[in-house]
Amino acid sequence: MTRAFLPLALAAAVAMPTIAGAAETPQPPRIIVSGEGEATVAPDLALLSLSVMREAKTAREALNANNDAMAAVIAAMKAAGIAERDLQTASIQINPRYNYPNKTDGGEEPKLIAYQVTNTLSVRVRDIAKTGEILDKAVSLGVNQGGGISFTNENPATAITEARKKAVADALAKAKTLAEAAGVSVGKVVEITDQNYAPPPMPMNAKAFDAAGASVPMQAGENAYKVVVNVTFELK
Repeated sequence: MTRAFLPLALAAAVAMPTIAGAAETPQPPRIIVSGEGEATVAPDLALLSLSVMREAKTAREALNANNDAMAAVIAAMKAAGIAERDLQTASIQINPRYNYPNKTDGGEEPKLIAYQVTNTLSVRVRDIAKTGEILDKAVSLGVNQGGGISFTNENPATAITEARKKAVADALAKAKTLAEAAGVSVGKVVEITDQNYAPPPMPMNAKAFDAAGASVPMQAGENAYKVVVNVTFELK
């Protein structure tokens, strides 16, 4: 290649990417909308958190008393038909309890009064109809602190799938309404993302258990599973 043609060749090489980029087809306009869907289903699982607290002058005495009480609670759970796999120790805490003097001059040190041992048991109840009876037995045998209950579903996949379909349909309806108002129409789906939300737990503490004379009355109700989707459509 002669020197005379070299500048022209370099100029052509630089210009080619620019020409290729200009030839690309511009992307069509798009619209992004969110849709919501909800499906309800009766719960088939109750989750209990049962705590036993015992107090004594020494940590050893408090632990022994707690062990006896919790062993009775676990035995009652098994007798009520709760399987071994549905019983799990959630936590064990040993805490000293002090008596703090009212003096503000700091002349008297806090006095150790006792030790408190708290053992918390997580229980899955698969026969929801027995939930109140099981709570009553637990309280009678020593559950005396904290506690909580929530109703859930072991496999909510069917309800979540139904909620997803409703959410996508809602998003499509919104997109069509907005497009018609703008004088255009909805094209193909470009992207979909989703989030699903499980129903929050329904807390219940031990004080509520104490008020029950017989088995604790329970209303399981329904669980609502919600899905939110973000859908990107092309406009045409």
